[in-house]
Amino acid sequence: MTIRTRLSLWYATVMFIALMVMGVLLYYQLVIEPRQEARQHQQEQNEETVDPDVFEDVTGIMLWCGVPATLLALVGGWWLMKKSLTPIASLTQATRKITAQNLGERLPRTHNGDELDELTEVHNAMLARLDDSFNRIHEFTLHASHELKTPLTVLRGETETVLRDESLSTSERERAVSQLDELRRLARIVDGLTLLAKADAGQIPLAREPVNLAELVRDNFADLQILAESQNLKVELESCEELFVRGDRHRLRQLLLNLADNAVKYNQPQGGVTINLRRSGELAELTITNTGAGITAEIVPRVFDRFFRGDPSHGNTVDGCGLGLSIAQWIVAAHGGTIGLVSRPGTLTTVTVRLPLAPSPAVATKLPV
Repeated sequence: MTIRTRLSLWYATVMFIALMVMGVLLYYQLVIEPRQEARQHQQEQNEETVDPDVFEDVTGIMLWCGVPATLLALVGGWWLMKKSLTPIASLTQATRKITAQNLGERLPRTHNGDELDELTEVHNAMLARLDDSFNRIHEFTLHASHELKTPLTVLRGETETVLRDESLSTSERERAVSQLDELRRLARIVDGLTLLAKADAGQIPLAREPVNLAELVRDNFADLQILAESQNLKVELESCEELFVRGDRHRLRQLLLNLADNAVKYNQPQGGVTINLRRSGELAELTITNTGAGITAEIVPRVFDRFFRGDPSHGNTVDGCGLGLSIAQWIVAAHGGTIGLVSRPGTLTTVTVRLPLAPSPAVATKLPV
């Protein structure tokens, strides 16, 4: 129940009670009191000073004056409440539009000095503090990841130099290989953090050109077959329509590689991966399905969170840092599309990407200028 409806009900109840009290008082003053005075001064048994039509007069007054006055008060009260609560509705709509990407925007103020204007000012001050905090986090992440790249590059180079030493014992070589693997993993984490930090700050320019999505999917299918060999996975490209989207070819390829990598890593031995690219209205719809352990419904909304890894059965054996789907979500959003995941534990997990279609270059050249 909205505040407007609740206040209207309360207002109507108060008006009804006021009307009843008014009727009782009128009846008492115009009927009861005159009758009591008449009994005190009556000279004859049937003599009364009260007009027998007084009760009807009171009823008429209540009907012809009280009821219209009450209805007018209700309508006027409803209009006043609507006018008074309209700023709250506007404030609610403006607040609902605030996200982490537009914290710099401010809620509109009326500047009339009332409580709602003061509340709006408090909200704007809170948004300013949040905007400053988010900017500091982005700057810290960006600077930290940038500063980590140099020592990681040095350590990686030194470890590779050590591995070229033929005098190393077997245990020393295994230890150096393990260190190199961890350095490479840390380097991927730093690269992912740098990418997301720049994306949050809007510092990554994207090309806007027609891209043959079907060609990228076929290339990704070939890469996926190579990735799947280690687990003996069956990879199928069931459908691949010739569809074009407008965007950045490099980032779209990165999107497909991230999804393909996840489909292989979070799978079962002797399982499978299925890819479909179809047209769905004005959208290109790409689905990648794998036969992994699946994800429970409770954690599906969190799979795109940074550093979140929702498959505990593979938590210690799968190489990854939990940034792949976050990067994929950013790439899709930057191209005006949507990405979603549906999973049935123990059976299938499907990632669906939908991107706006663009006319193919062959068709676009035929259009009149």
